[in-house]
Amino acid sequence: MDIRNCAKCGKIYQYDGFRICHSCRKIGEDEFQKVKEYLYDNPGSTISEVEEATGVDSRKIIVFLREGRLEIGEGSNLILECEKCGISIRTGRFCDKCKNDLQRELGQVVDSARSTKRTIDKRAEEKFRVIDRYEKRK
Repeated sequence: MDIRNCAKCGKIYQYDGFRICHSCRKIGEDEFQKVKEYLYDNPGSTISEVEEATGVDSRKIIVFLREGRLEIGEGSNLILECEKCGISIRTGRFCDKCKNDLQRELGQVVDSARSTKRTIDKRAEEKFRVIDRYEKRK
């Protein structure tokens, strides 16, 4: 059993693959739902309007955008930039071109690792034995 401290509230929790505890994740999901519902009813709102109406911090709203859970509408003055090339994007961390480049590079690394593993596995299959020459002479 892996016990850790929540990165957000500091409370001890049983680690389940997330850096924050279940309670903090629930709060984050509730905040997302508030923002989503507000934007559904009020499309084209600015971040400050959403923050004021929902009580969700603007930094958290930007995190939702970076996670790809929200998207900036057409004609908005808010700009997200691709973390690799700097081009303007509407959601996420990377533009489509950089995302494809990263996926291709990752695929090449995975393929390379697989071929290395196959080579190692083949070497493990090669067997030999050592005959003690001194015992044969007796």
